[in-house]
Amino acid sequence: MNRSILVTGSAGGIGAEIARAAATEGYRVALLDVDATVLETATTIPGASAFVGSTTDDAVVSHLLDRFGTPDALVNNAGIVRFGPLLEQSLDQWRSVVEVNLTGTFVVAQAVARRLVGEGRHGAIVNVTSMNGVMPGPNSGAYGPTKSAIGLLTKQMALEWGPLGIRVNAVAPGLIDAGMSSPIYADPQVRAMREGRVPLGRLGRADDVSRAVLWLLSDASEYITGDELLVDGGVTMSVIASLPRPQAVDAVGVTTGNGAH
Repeated sequence: MNRSILVTGSAGGIGAEIARAAATEGYRVALLDVDATVLETATTIPGASAFVGSTTDDAVVSHLLDRFGTPDALVNNAGIVRFGPLLEQSLDQWRSVVEVNLTGTFVVAQAVARRLVGEGRHGAIVNVTSMNGVMPGPNSGAYGPTKSAIGLLTKQMALEWGPLGIRVNAVAPGLIDAGMSSPIYADPQVRAMREGRVPLGRLGRADDVSRAVLWLLSDASEYITGDELLVDGGVTMSVIASLPRPQAVDAVGVTTGNGAH
């Protein structure tokens, strides 16, 4: 494979795992992160290039593309969260999350798409959203709303850029024991409680997400665009499963006699 890929938010966690998995698949990899440890991460990935800077800075993104070239694939993984009740969120906290999560996704995707179109090339983009963008979570500030907005932005990009040869999809991770979520699972009780709510019986791993991302970037999914794939072990759909129901109501709705089923 002679393809190239840019992964944002790739100094560690899910982003770094996606970058490593892509390299294993034969991609030439570029990493972008505001965290300078991305330079160290790149040394663990054969042939990888690393760039330090913000996805919200179009000059940084332009410099990266000038140096690395226009990638065949883009993974918008960069994101932040500022936990706390909405009543206590400062305007600076809100704006910072919107800027990184939503605006940063737009800036990088637009820059890559413009170059692909200008060069007459096809490409594929995967935006990383979240289960919190599908179902709200309390005390997560602007995180859920921005991830939901990225989901719709993904569909808009797919609609506008599909005729130009660019597929755009999203992956929504669930309870993943990696990256920003890792500190949550350091508490054994919280870990056990959350793990017990997942229908597949375990927390997700970074490689669960990376495999989904790489599949959406591959030729195996060449007729899929505008989709948001939940990688959550079924937890998003399991709310009712965790609520009790008395056995006394099991017969409700059951009919007898002719025509009974």
